[in-house]
Amino acid sequence: MAEVEVWRGGVATWECDQMGHLNVGFYVAKSMQALAGLAAELGMPGAFAATAEATLLVREQHIRFLREARPGSPVHITGGVLDMDETEARLMLLMHHQSGELAASFQTVVAHATARDGRAFPWPDRMRARAEALATTVPERAAPRSIGLSPVETQASVARADALGLRRTGLGVIGPEDCDAFGRMRTEGFMHRLSDGIPHFFAGRRPGQAEGAGRVGGAALEYRLVHHAWPRAGDRIELRSGSAGGDARFRRLVHWLLDPDTGRPWGSAEAIAVSFDLETRKIITLSDDELARVEADAVPGLGL
Repeated sequence: MAEVEVWRGGVATWECDQMGHLNVGFYVAKSMQALAGLAAELGMPGAFAATAEATLLVREQHIRFLREARPGSPVHITGGVLDMDETEARLMLLMHHQSGELAASFQTVVAHATARDGRAFPWPDRMRARAEALATTVPERAAPRSIGLSPVETQASVARADALGLRRTGLGVIGPEDCDAFGRMRTEGFMHRLSDGIPHFFAGRRPGQAEGAGRVGGAALEYRLVHHAWPRAGDRIELRSGSAGGDARFRRLVHWLLDPDTGRPWGSAEAIAVSFDLETRKIITLSDDELARVEADAVPGLGL
């Protein structure tokens, strides 16, 4: 069976950032709208309602950003099931432009879990049958390119961030408005905070600003986000970020969302990012001198 449409909408101006395209946090927010639609197709139409007994808890996402979505763009998302084990499933969500060209892809790992305490439990037979009917594959263009999907045993902690000298790029507290119907931080909240932290990470000088481009911006091409725990209203969060190296065109960035009170991780993320000329919308290739400057800040072995 081909993917089924699970969401349709557009790109609002207020959802776009200073680069002139849809902010990464709103990509994830739209994917969560689509996840609710796919849950309904699987037989869980009320999976994210306050009265739900069972829900889909996002464990991780692999995202490819494939073509810019600009203000006013009409987009829609289709979905299907890649794999399902006893309590978890890997789902495929594909965001399309009106032309049919892919704007982004989301491989989303979810657990079939109790709504209140997030305890995973087996899928019912009726949902397994629906999953078979919704079976799909990963399009070649949406497959992982520079970020692997092997299981993660995270190294993230406040103590480790201090030891590595990772820069603080965010600090705050989760408010009620940040939480879903079950009191957990909404999935897109992690990505929103990563986006907010990027200007602090580059400290006013993005790679490529020395290359003579008029206005230099940045964009993410690929992301993997892993959720280790789920903060609730009143929980504090601290974001630490570092460079894991790269080449003249691409940078590998790592972000840890941490609990500053316990030192434990809420989540970790890896991204492939580029600098680009905001006028030509072309990726900037760094000179040898500029590459040496940014490579001097790389942290060897830094990962999720």
